[in-house]
Amino acid sequence: MKSTVKTDQKYQTGFGNELATEAAEGALPARGNSPQKALLGLYAEQLTGTAFTAPREVNRRSWLYRIRPSVVHDRFVPGDSGLIRGAPFDGQPITPNQQRWDPLPMPDKPSDFIDGLVTMAGAGDATTGSGLAAHVYACNKSMADRYFYNVDGEMLFVPQQGRLHLHTEMGFIEIAPNEIAVIQRGIKFRVELPDGPSRGYVCENFGALLRIPSLGPIGSNGLANPRDFKTPVAAFEDKEGDFTLTCKMQGNIWDAPISHSPLDVVAWHGNYAPYKYDLADYNVIGSVSYDHPDPSIFTVLTSPTTSPGTANIDFVIFPPRWMVAENTYRPPWYHRNVMSEFMGLIEGEYDGRKEGFVPGGCSLHNCMVPHGNDGDVFEAASNVTLIPEYIDNTQAFMFETCLNYRATQFAMETELLQDDYADCWQGLKKHFPGDAS
Repeated sequence: MKSTVKTDQKYQTGFGNELATEAAEGALPARGNSPQKALLGLYAEQLTGTAFTAPREVNRRSWLYRIRPSVVHDRFVPGDSGLIRGAPFDGQPITPNQQRWDPLPMPDKPSDFIDGLVTMAGAGDATTGSGLAAHVYACNKSMADRYFYNVDGEMLFVPQQGRLHLHTEMGFIEIAPNEIAVIQRGIKFRVELPDGPSRGYVCENFGALLRIPSLGPIGSNGLANPRDFKTPVAAFEDKEGDFTLTCKMQGNIWDAPISHSPLDVVAWHGNYAPYKYDLADYNVIGSVSYDHPDPSIFTVLTSPTTSPGTANIDFVIFPPRWMVAENTYRPPWYHRNVMSEFMGLIEGEYDGRKEGFVPGGCSLHNCMVPHGNDGDVFEAASNVTLIPEYIDNTQAFMFETCLNYRATQFAMETELLQDDYADCWQGLKKHFPGDAS
């Protein structure tokens, strides 16, 4: 599925590149980062996404040239956190049960993106710089006079219904279902809803910044190619009024009055900036002989840990693709993983489940929790004539982590939780004939 975005918006391309862009000619200094007097009467401000001394290959920072520096706002006071949660995520016991939820309903009162953000589960802690939170959102109101930034982590947006217009300090991004966007820690933004009521998912990353994975023996090309990532060109708002600047810190919401738009960056250069990616551009690698490959071969972005090959987060998709493996049970096999999986569905059906898992819904299988296909899928896949088959009109994904997710109180108590989820496996039949001697 190709995204439905139709826009004349311009982007810069490449993942993690050193970029430079200005919305007003002459705003970027020709030499150095912080001249005695910044050009055009602007303020120079550095935004760092990693420690100053992080190795060059992973160091992320950008220089912003803005109308007012970020320190210009009133005092923050505690705001309404709604259903947003941080560690320890309400302290709910981590259960060995399989869990699945229906989609979040649209709100019955005006709710912007922050109002409509609901934490379903999380692991780790933003304080220690590791872990993640899995959120869903349902909203029906644009953020006109409200701006937001997240101190706890970077945010991966996965829309399922409705486009998002992301107005950020670094420029404008538009994403539709089947596209994703990442806005890093500390970058201010507001969200408009051009299609009205909208729904989707957000993965909040407390750990190392998301990056495209190493390819190993695959070689130099494949999976998510760097050229397909897009970063906005500079754009700014120069307006004054009675606005609110909202901050998320340690899972709590804080609000401060601000008398101007904080999206007033006229020019910037660096490699710490939001970006978007169209999942239709993913170059799927799969088996052309036998066996269903490990889901790691569908990784779009990863947040690594210090343990090689073990991810704080893997963002994995299950896109349209050819299935040609011979003498092979082609859907995902039954499995118990050391990694934990929070799954969502953007459109269509997931080939591992036919009932109960619908677009906008989600499921959670923690470390070593067994899961796999329901009885109908197993019987069909075990007996079908194997010919080359193209799986189309589907896009599922998962936020996979080496940690155990802890579901929030809302997730455990909501009527959206499917109490009968485990029933889908109770119809699996015994086929073993008994004494085979």
